[in-house]
Amino acid sequence: MSRAAISHKRSNGSPAAKNSKSAATAKRNNGAQAECGQLAASLPRSNKTPGLFTMFAQKTAQLAGRPVTFLLAVITIIVWAVTGPMFGFSDTWQLVINTGTTIVTFLMVFLVQNSQNRDAAALQAKLDELIRAIEQARNHYIGIEHMTDREIAKIREELEDECAEGDATPSHQTIERMLGRR
Repeated sequence: MSRAAISHKRSNGSPAAKNSKSAATAKRNNGAQAECGQLAASLPRSNKTPGLFTMFAQKTAQLAGRPVTFLLAVITIIVWAVTGPMFGFSDTWQLVINTGTTIVTFLMVFLVQNSQNRDAAALQAKLDELIRAIEQARNHYIGIEHMTDREIAKIREELEDECAEGDATPSHQTIERMLGRR
């Protein structure tokens, strides 16, 4: 935690502390992008370079998501369709497109899944940090992505029931009961 945050936590709620908080908030909001850039630069980086597959998957995902790549795929299909009469719409002519699209689809599934796994893990880490950083948040939710589908469904049902009853802030005991720990 920064020194400003620590001194703010120790403050007694005086007007000076409130003004300091407002000034800090305004400064943080006005320079949010600059601070995010500095924060990103200050995060610990692994000395290990990403693996060959990871680098290949990232680059391929970047290229596959570009409009020009889609345009090339459309042009390929058009060229294939136009050549149909030249080859008499033969079985070989159909086999070329079927085989090509099957191979590309098969390989892209693994590349997309790799990218999605990495994105999901990064997003989960960010959400866990938000839960941890917000005082009113329930830290018991950190890591629930590792629970079974049934456990998560039970938690969601309990939370929906509580919201319907108007109690949006269940106690620690409620969470423990939802998780079946008591």
